[in-house]
Amino acid sequence: MQTQSLSLYHIIQAPSIKKEKTPVLFMFHGYGSDENDLFSFAAELPEELCIISVRAPYPMQPYGNAWYAIYFDAAQGKFSDDKQAIESRDKIANFIDEAVNAYDLDSDNVTLLGFSQGTILSYAAALSYPQKVNNVIALSGYLNEDILKEGYKSNDFSKLNLYCSHGSVDQVIPVDWARKAPVLLKELGIETSLHEFPVGHGVAPQNFYQFKEWLSTLI
Repeated sequence: MQTQSLSLYHIIQAPSIKKEKTPVLFMFHGYGSDENDLFSFAAELPEELCIISVRAPYPMQPYGNAWYAIYFDAAQGKFSDDKQAIESRDKIANFIDEAVNAYDLDSDNVTLLGFSQGTILSYAAALSYPQKVNNVIALSGYLNEDILKEGYKSNDFSKLNLYCSHGSVDQVIPVDWARKAPVLLKELGIETSLHEFPVGHGVAPQNFYQFKEWLSTLI
């Protein structure tokens, strides 16, 4: 499976177990990172998956990339560029369609795996366009309602499954922010819970094995 030139730069791992229809998992990294970060998980994930790790569209200096800018202001403190985030949300939605078509993947078996800022965008893409996404693995992020598509509450979420986890001592994104996601999701009819692990802004080994097991029952 040769990597094609699509609207977002990405790297790919072809499935080692072939199915009639190939399920796909898209990876979305955090702020200041790149497509190689989460790709370290790829070799340990279910072998029937096509794994596509995507580089965020906004390059940073001296290195790394972002899905949207984060500004630091004396009056407002730290705040996000929601306009850029919405643009990235729609870039991801478009890229899902592109990649499914380019690599002949199963459009009815699409998983998003995000970390930190990548999780924020995974939530946004899945809740704004649930017809494109089946499963979301939301690691160390939170649900930003301000970047969801207008009218999203009327969407059909009946086929959407979410796994959410966070470090209980995360100093980058407070766990209290992450705890709001299951409450908001329940209001949309999506039942999930937040799995907390005694780590900072990262993924504990037991966290990885838990979401891997969760995913294996769905694909």
